[in-house]
Amino acid sequence: MSTYTFPVEAGAVLLFSRAVGYPDSAYGDGTAGAPPTFTQSGAQFDPEFHLRPKYGEPWRGSGRTPSGLPIPATPGGGSLHAEQSYEYHRPVRVGDVLTAVQIPGKEWEKAGRRGGSLTFRETITEFRDATGELVVTARSVVVIPSKVVESPAEGGANGAPSAEGSAAVAQ
Repeated sequence: MSTYTFPVEAGAVLLFSRAVGYPDSAYGDGTAGAPPTFTQSGAQFDPEFHLRPKYGEPWRGSGRTPSGLPIPATPGGGSLHAEQSYEYHRPVRVGDVLTAVQIPGKEWEKAGRRGGSLTFRETITEFRDATGELVVTARSVVVIPSKVVESPAEGGANGAPSAEGSAAVAQ
């Protein structure tokens, strides 16, 4: 997996706090540390992060119309971010320089309710400070379906998909 380092800067903490709806009084001056999910923003420092823009390369972007970069292929045509948890060993503080090390976690399978199987894949990211002290352990789980199952469109006759029908991920 990947390893990357990122600084915890007061400006970044303020921007993140505002983006998730915290008032400036909560984290604005940097003395209270960083908001609970702030370490997730460190992914932008990971050169391997698939959503990070790279000079001279198309970028998927975050708008309605991507810039042309295709969505990576997965066995079922997509994946779903299913779970995220954080275990704090101490607060994240402005001035910290954190090193994130991603390691594979557990992987398990379940039968989908509409056919096929669902693969659950956990990734663990350990965030350590400059002294090597463990600061945060983050766990993320994605679900990858083995196939895409057509879902009945709203208003279709007898549950049959209409011309505007859409595909849904097997559950």
